[in-house]
Amino acid sequence: MKKIIYVFISAFMLCMITDANAFTFGSKTSLSGKITDKQTGQTLPGVSIFIPDLKTGTVSNVDGTYLIENLPQSKVLIQISFIGYKTIIETLDLSQLTTKDYAMETSVKEMNEVVVTGLSQAGEKNRTATPISLISKTQLLQNASTNIIDAIAKQPGISQVTTGSGISKPVIRGLGYNRVVVVNDGIRQEGQQWGDEHGIEIDEFSVSKVEILKGPASLSYGSDAIAGVINFLTAPTLPEGKIAGNVVANYQTNNGLFGYSANVAGNIKGFIWDLRYSNKMAHSYQNKYDGYVFNSGYKENNVSGIIGVNKSWGYSHLHFSMYELTPGIVEGERDSATGKFVKPIAVNDSTEGSRIATNSDFKSYTPSTPFQEIRHYKAVLNNSFVIGNGSLKATLGFQQNRRQEYGNILTPDAYGLYFLLNTINYDVRYVLPEKNNWNVSFGANGMQQTSQNKGIEFLVPEYNLFDVGVFTIVRKSFEKLDISGGIRYDSRTEHSKDLFLDANGVKTDVTTGTYHQFTAFNSQFSGISGSLGATYQFNDKVFAKVNAARGYRAPSIGEVGANGVHDGTTRYEIGDPKLKAENSLQVDAAFGINTTHVTAEVDVFDNSIDNFIFARKLSSVGGGDSITQGYSTFKFVSGNANLMGGEIMIDIHPHPLDWLHFENSFSYVNATQKHQPDSTKYLPFTPAPKIQSELRADIKKLGKVMTNAYVKVEAENYFEQNHFYSAYGTETKTPGYTLFNVGIGGTIISKDRTICSIYISANNITDVAYQSHLSRLKYEDMNNVTGRTGVYNMGRNISFKLMVPLNFKK
Repeated sequence: MKKIIYVFISAFMLCMITDANAFTFGSKTSLSGKITDKQTGQTLPGVSIFIPDLKTGTVSNVDGTYLIENLPQSKVLIQISFIGYKTIIETLDLSQLTTKDYAMETSVKEMNEVVVTGLSQAGEKNRTATPISLISKTQLLQNASTNIIDAIAKQPGISQVTTGSGISKPVIRGLGYNRVVVVNDGIRQEGQQWGDEHGIEIDEFSVSKVEILKGPASLSYGSDAIAGVINFLTAPTLPEGKIAGNVVANYQTNNGLFGYSANVAGNIKGFIWDLRYSNKMAHSYQNKYDGYVFNSGYKENNVSGIIGVNKSWGYSHLHFSMYELTPGIVEGERDSATGKFVKPIAVNDSTEGSRIATNSDFKSYTPSTPFQEIRHYKAVLNNSFVIGNGSLKATLGFQQNRRQEYGNILTPDAYGLYFLLNTINYDVRYVLPEKNNWNVSFGANGMQQTSQNKGIEFLVPEYNLFDVGVFTIVRKSFEKLDISGGIRYDSRTEHSKDLFLDANGVKTDVTTGTYHQFTAFNSQFSGISGSLGATYQFNDKVFAKVNAARGYRAPSIGEVGANGVHDGTTRYEIGDPKLKAENSLQVDAAFGINTTHVTAEVDVFDNSIDNFIFARKLSSVGGGDSITQGYSTFKFVSGNANLMGGEIMIDIHPHPLDWLHFENSFSYVNATQKHQPDSTKYLPFTPAPKIQSELRADIKKLGKVMTNAYVKVEAENYFEQNHFYSAYGTETKTPGYTLFNVGIGGTIISKDRTICSIYISANNITDVAYQSHLSRLKYEDMNNVTGRTGVYNMGRNISFKLMVPLNFKK
């Protein structure tokens, strides 16, 4: 690991000291101008002027003027944005102009923004053929959540597979696990996503914006992006000459969550930095039926930062993070006489026992056995070099994921499972100069992985993996019509190792008279991906999209190699090395409008997947569950699947009551196996249809002490999920339920200076007891006293957030 760190530092220093003339054909320039209100002509201070591809920008001064220096003489996409105004997005040729004034129009709802996910260059959301959802920092702050995936799960078409309140896995339109690529700091997050209880190792406080691409994105990201991509973006670099930061604190009543984060960022003569520390901890959560759910608490620590340079030749940024998570594992065991949760204890050095969990056990911020310890270390070097009107982008990343599970109460400090995963990510692409509105890019990306078993229990074999993909992406722009497409070829090789165990279950090199738990295999997977789509802007208020994409996904190591007890899922898993790669064909269509009174969008999709892989519970000869080492046995199998559905979003904002919004959305997915009887017809873990409604009042200014005030009331209605994989008792029906939420907040000011921002929200205010269809705790043991099966989700929860800005003089 020391050698890898040395490589990153050396590469970063080389980028910092390299002569700009080595990359830029032409001298540097600047851009300046004034921002005004189109209707009144008044100057607008505090407007954001940002160039995404260069990761540089500024904000307008008190008199509305702005200046950005050290820019290349090339074409750039610029975004002008300000709360309450319509975002301006346009391409400027900086070799032809150095001044540009903007007159901004007031706007009730913003539909078009700049996006970067799945693209070689930043582009307009409405002119991008693939369906993309955006979540702003303000939206993240206004809602209560227990982790970053929980924070985005309310979005139309997005769900989460949960294991208590601390562990969540994203689901896009009914597909999750290794079918969703999570991107952070410019590379795909690799934290052994094949595990049911393996969450996402990202600090939610560090996220400034989320882009969700719904649909196959294999063209840009290769294998595993067959469902889509979730891109967690950090805050943009500060304007030159500014040093600032924030302190954020959060308290939640249900599980006693304490969270806080502080960062300091700056930009001095093009040298940029952003350093952050975050901490979060929670005890067991509670609900009306279960009371406190024993061992559902967790602890989280994160140190992260960015250092780099922004110059006229481009930028070079080094991202780094050290993330630690210790979640308890909820087993759901109860006392048969009282129905209360029990805590495992050591009666003596050789005897296990249990007792009823006490209030101090529930309120402890230190998880009990069993629990996990996850450490995720990451370093990423992002570079972009301007070459005339083209650019060369190069990214190199290293990740190390250490995942340990502690499950023996007699030796609570000794781990059983211990996976050590090292990943090197790489991405190199060249964007050709634009010519006659043709935009062309080509490149290669992929990763190399090595996984080791350092523990004394074994679930998947040790393996080495290497994959590479080459691609080209093309876009042609007409006045109102944009056509885009591309093609990609991927190749992945995977080599696993033999594992022999002696009579005591200990690793051995002896091959005779021993248990052969894992048999070595060499697998080769390859696939062709591509897409073709178009967007049409009827006018500045109406647009339409259509896109067809072919996706590809190689099986995960768990699907092909598992053979052992998975403590976190309380089941025995068996893989199949003969499984084939998944291939999908998805067609998307969208239509959107943005008028004075209504903003609406309709998205529909149809997705066919060959060789769809899923876990199926096995039955014994006698007809009951197949039991291996005391656990129900699941095996990974495959079939051909079809998923179809869509989302409808409507925001009613009647003029002149522009401050009032009535937002509604409906999400639906029907996921089936082709040519199967009823019991095996529906795919496991298919989210239930949901309707969400929010009535919100936004008040720009409230007297002389508050700005950006809001108050809202929400209703989340989840339908009964009676489309489930019932064969072999794999899944059961889930009743519908409705949750009501409220929120209020705003920014406190004094003499036009921001003092702090306050966000108060209450989820499930009626304290409904419910089980999400995607909750893995739904299948825990039955409560013999009440007759209810499994553990219920979180009850009423009130969240208090405080954000205090820090401003430093240069």
